[in-house]
Amino acid sequence: MTETPSYPANDPQQIIAELRRKLDERTAERDEATSQQNATAYILKVISQSAFDLQLVLDSLVESVAKLCDTDRAVLIQKQGDQYYRVALQGFPDDAIAEMKGFPVDLKAGSIAARALRNCTAVHVADVNADPEYPGTPAQYLGGVRTVLSVPLVRETLPVGAITVSRTRVEPFTEKQINLIKTFADQALIAIENARLFNEVQARTRELAISLDDLRAAQDRLIQTEKLASLGQLTAGIAHEIKNPLNFINNFSALSAELIDEMKDALSGINLDKNKREELDDITQLLRSNLEKVVQHGKRADSIVKNMLLHSREGSGESRPADINTLLDESLNLAYHGARAERSDFNITLQRDFDASAGVVELFPQEITRAFLNLISNGFYAAIKRKAENGDPDFEPVLSAATKNLGNHVEIRIRDNGTGIPSEVKEMIFNPFFTTKPAGEGTGLGLSMSHDIIVKQHGGRIEVDTKPGQFTEFTVVLPRASNLAGNRKS
Repeated sequence: MTETPSYPANDPQQIIAELRRKLDERTAERDEATSQQNATAYILKVISQSAFDLQLVLDSLVESVAKLCDTDRAVLIQKQGDQYYRVALQGFPDDAIAEMKGFPVDLKAGSIAARALRNCTAVHVADVNADPEYPGTPAQYLGGVRTVLSVPLVRETLPVGAITVSRTRVEPFTEKQINLIKTFADQALIAIENARLFNEVQARTRELAISLDDLRAAQDRLIQTEKLASLGQLTAGIAHEIKNPLNFINNFSALSAELIDEMKDALSGINLDKNKREELDDITQLLRSNLEKVVQHGKRADSIVKNMLLHSREGSGESRPADINTLLDESLNLAYHGARAERSDFNITLQRDFDASAGVVELFPQEITRAFLNLISNGFYAAIKRKAENGDPDFEPVLSAATKNLGNHVEIRIRDNGTGIPSEVKEMIFNPFFTTKPAGEGTGLGLSMSHDIIVKQHGGRIEVDTKPGQFTEFTVVLPRASNLAGNRKS
């Protein structure tokens, strides 16, 4: 039932004054409600438009709280890890804000915010000077506080922060103001939750992107393996077809060279004039020279065919964990003793710098050993060649091998102090059949095979650094665990 207001019956002035007072009250209430609605709408707009900038939302929120609730200071506390920090402040000097953000809120203390966070309920103290639990806070030291209100931000019964407002005068907050601050606390909770969910989605998206990249890399390597297998079968077939006529050429070239000697002996008993004899000798010598070239190039072609068969073979052993230091050391010893077996005067200084933590790598040991042997043998060749061309008796050929633990990868460096590689040649050294060695000394497949083994088969990388006349260094980086670790070849 609506109460009918009573006005003085015989005093029109009093009636008008009373009506004006009532109108002013209603107008003030309307303006206050409008301001609160506008502030709430503004905060919601900021939240929707600044979903990726949580700090902007929180700063706008405490600014609106301080303005609408007529507070001297406002602080928003947020949980970060296991601690609670002041992340947005209003009404403090700039230098004090930076300092207050730097240390966490002590939940065991008797501050109003600590109580609100511990109990997950709003705490309103009209005068902290009359509160025996209040210990004093940075805000009080910066000018003194009297009336304090702290409203927690609660998600699923757990506090994730709080909004604390204070006045330097004793003036309790009204019920409307308390409800308004609770509304802002809800909005702050929404903003924090949105930011948390966004960060989780971003982190998950990054994880999925990494997984997708790994899957694509594995797929590319599987496709490459299939291509190499098909190409290997084709290469092996071609090499086998070439080998038979090549053997025929080599064998009959050598036999023809012997027949020239027999022919010369047979013609020695025939009387020929001097000019005919000299002409016959020239033809014989030219024929012998041509056959020697045929034999020389035939042997190189035979070496190329053998390397092609080796390069295209289907069996690569078994992928298994292997100690990279042991593998590299065995390769050094094998290459050194192999070179000594070919040339008794061969001599080079070997230097080892193995990282003890290089550890185990998932790889095809047989194939990686082949790659290492190729790189080491090239280093031997370059260093010995420089010694032969240098003429300096004090020059000492040196080849060094080093390993380094890179976490999920391992690095291998093989360096020689040989002739180096010219810049115009450097870009072509991994091309099949490209070689700078004289005929009969190189097939041009060693570095090409090493590149395929390291890059295509193991998903690693190989780089070369060189300075002509001084050094060449190959850097090999292998993944510790291959995406194709489960792949086994017979």
